Amino acid sequence: MELAEIKQELEKMATKLTDFRGSLDLEEKRTRIAELEAEMSDPEFWNDQQAAQKVINEANALKELVQTFDKHVESLENLEVSYELVKEEADEDLRQELEDELIPLTKALNEFELFILLSEPYDKSNAILELHPGAGGTESQDWASMLLRMYTRWAERKNFKVETLDYLPGEEAGVKSVTLLITGHNAYGYLKAEKGVHRLVRISPFDSSGRRHTSFASCEVMPELDDDIDIEVNTEDLKIDTYRASGAGGQHVNTTDSAVRITHVPTNTVVTCQSERSQIKNREQAMKMLKAKLYQLEIEKQQAEISEIRGEQKEIGWGSQIRSYVFHPYSMVKDHRTNVETGNTQSVLDGDLDPFINAYLREQMN
Repeated sequence: MELAEIKQELEKMATKLTDFRGSLDLEEKRTRIAELEAEMSDPEFWNDQQAAQKVINEANALKELVQTFDKHVESLENLEVSYELVKEEADEDLRQELEDELIPLTKALNEFELFILLSEPYDKSNAILELHPGAGGTESQDWASMLLRMYTRWAERKNFKVETLDYLPGEEAGVKSVTLLITGHNAYGYLKAEKGVHRLVRISPFDSSGRRHTSFASCEVMPELDDDIDIEVNTEDLKIDTYRASGAGGQHVNTTDSAVRITHVPTNTVVTCQSERSQIKNREQAMKMLKAKLYQLEIEKQQAEISEIRGEQKEIGWGSQIRSYVFHPYSMVKDHRTNVETGNTQSVLDGDLDPFINAYLREQMN
């Protein structure tokens, strides 16, 4: 990279940081951090633990944002000093070192841009993710289990916690359905990009003739709602069933009817939870999941109305997959919404989803 190109990159970074500074209102955030820290030092702060935790979470999120911005400003200033030294001394080793340091800062600024742009009401929430195989029995159930592993690996890369709320194993292999609670800052903001139908094309390991098969699985993503979010659910609209919980492989988690299934009759929305040994706790979690689904239905209804006003026509069904994963006759994963693609299918299945998620989020923000 020539010196002129390095200078151009530094100027781009400086412009980006100036834009960030303008949109973040950093002084207001620093003031808010001071207010929250004052609350946290109050002797009665922990009297209401739930309220206290919300204060801590808000303070931590604001501190992370401000400190990350300050760190990026410092990194850029150091690079600008290095640039001036290279310009004066024409030291080739120092120039190469400067060029090498540009790459991680560019990547960090791109990630920071996404971080601050996730500003929808529930983007910062935990995510409830459901996987359901399409028609095709064992084939699609195995595909759903591959997606389960992929999202688990992605969450691990983000240092997010993954809890299985409900799991129904396939008859021969894979899963019939699975529900995960993925806990971490911006989990829903990122994972909302994964909502839709995922298509797999491969030589089936279950076909003795070695034929190529196409399988589908749907991914549903909802934010986990706080208890203080007001979603009205009438008890007379609910049908509640209990049954014995079972885990992967069909073994019984316990011998009591601790698992809970709740059906919201007006919308025919069904949720199940068997992650806890206590029926009461499973019921509480299932109600949270139901409220999240009803919230999601309301959002989709609003989006459909907006689309109708705009005259947009979108096909709904298995033909409207958001992404294809092709193993044969070539290797490629392609997102049909953004046209982002890669030939490294294994890396994607190992959880390398950020290029797809980031491209989708950037497109939505434009």
